[in-house]
Amino acid sequence: MIRTVLITGATAGIGEAAARKFAGGGWQVIGTGRRADRLDRLASELGGSFRPIELDMRDIAAFDQLAIDVGPVDLLVNNAGLAPPMSMLQNADQAPIDTVLETNIAGLVALTRAMLPGLITRKGAVINLSSVAATYPYRGGAVYAGSKAFVRQFSLGLRCDLAGTGVRVTSIEPGMVETEFTLVRNGGDREASDALYAGTDSMTAQDIADTIYYVATLPAHLNINALELMPVSQSWAGFAVERKG
Repeated sequence: MIRTVLITGATAGIGEAAARKFAGGGWQVIGTGRRADRLDRLASELGGSFRPIELDMRDIAAFDQLAIDVGPVDLLVNNAGLAPPMSMLQNADQAPIDTVLETNIAGLVALTRAMLPGLITRKGAVINLSSVAATYPYRGGAVYAGSKAFVRQFSLGLRCDLAGTGVRVTSIEPGMVETEFTLVRNGGDREASDALYAGTDSMTAQDIADTIYYVATLPAHLNINALELMPVSQSWAGFAVERKG
């Protein structure tokens, strides 16, 4: 039987790489995203293995109908997400914060809830993309880190709710991955994005897509609760200490 995966945020980066990976593995892929032109290009590349659906993760009212339209799936990959500009909260604008919370938290929860009946029927799996920011805070990242800490804890709690159903739940928590993430975060500032990744030998979208596929194709009786990964060049920072005098 051909298995079906729904991947959010399939228009770029990890989501796009995951769509290619699963299609190459013989899965039927449903890819969502806000940029219809990119979804159409991916559909042209992947052919009948890929079904594009234009979707904004903040459009929660559309999710129940989406679940009806696509039917039961074997895997939900909650990949769509973003970060606000790296401003200290006291200097931050509220609108970008709201977009992050609506996308990374409210949208993810609502879509998962809508897809769960089919996932339970198929004894499928949910893979949520969190971040090492959920564990290791950094200056200017309070909102993003908080949203990803929610995703991690939501994943663990969801496992409790789904005990006995056969549905697996995993939180994947990458460190530095060179994608459009920082470009979007910096309002399209290519120079700032390139400077962040320069000389780092960062992970790639393909690295994470391969990891997602590995987790998804493990035997059905195994569950990876959380998986944290970083490039060798990255580590967590030491404590910041304010000194007086």
